[in-house]
Amino acid sequence: MYQPAALQKGDKIGIISPAGKIDPEKVGIAVTKLEDLGLKVVLGKHVFDEYHQFAGRDLNRLKDLQQMLDDPEIKAILCARGGYGCVRILEYVDFDLFLRKPKWIVGYSDITVFHSYLNNILEVESLHSVMPINFLDDESGKSVQSMFDGIMGKVEDYQIPSNDLNRLGVAEGELIGGNLSILYSLRGTIMDFETHGKILFIEDVGEELYHLDRMMNNLRMGGKLSELQALVVGGFSLMKEGEPKFGKTAYEIIQESVSNYSFPVVYGFPAGHINDNWTLPLGRYVKINVDVNEVKFTWH
Repeated sequence: MYQPAALQKGDKIGIISPAGKIDPEKVGIAVTKLEDLGLKVVLGKHVFDEYHQFAGRDLNRLKDLQQMLDDPEIKAILCARGGYGCVRILEYVDFDLFLRKPKWIVGYSDITVFHSYLNNILEVESLHSVMPINFLDDESGKSVQSMFDGIMGKVEDYQIPSNDLNRLGVAEGELIGGNLSILYSLRGTIMDFETHGKILFIEDVGEELYHLDRMMNNLRMGGKLSELQALVVGGFSLMKEGEPKFGKTAYEIIQESVSNYSFPVVYGFPAGHINDNWTLPLGRYVKINVDVNEVKFTWH
């Protein structure tokens, strides 16, 4: 994987809205924070556009993304929010100039579309990270700081308490993944993800539990789980029981789906649609040590 260059204070970071529309006030909060950290912020021309649920029409969202990719002064691109819309523009993006000097693309949720393409097709690292839409939710400051550290080339090794559901062991490999619903929707397309020898991270929000079961069975039957080195499970928040009730929690559904494999499994990593959303450098090689007391992530 190609690792984009680390930013330095004074560098320019672009903010665009490639998917859903966003409240300008939330972007303003992010701009202030980033400038306080020493970066110069450049807003996309259409970052505050509105067209139904989207941040403007497809063509204008595409123009903003393309302009930021091509501008040599923009050292990283931060997506304002997820929602839906990235898949509608990705196939029209020209990555020629970007590939000459890759830069960080940062975000999560619907931004998983970009992560999957960058990691699996272009072989470029990207950052699964907090976005301006939820800078205010970061009460501890850990999420925003870890995003800043990521683009500055300083992703720290993580240690988290062990979860009772964890499957112990040690694994090494490239970390890939993101939002499970998005990954599921990319199956069978050019943006489908390869899991052989890799560590998969998944998270999701607001899904029916039976739909989670369907997605996990799709990964299992499609051979996406059998070739993993490890699985890292982040937040599965606001999941819906349905009526009649499905009868299992989100983590229990995932646990059942991987029960026939022996690779290590980590539950409760602080990333996803939750207040603690620590940055994960997707495409980066990582060693994971899962023991009874804690889980260690060591980046290479």
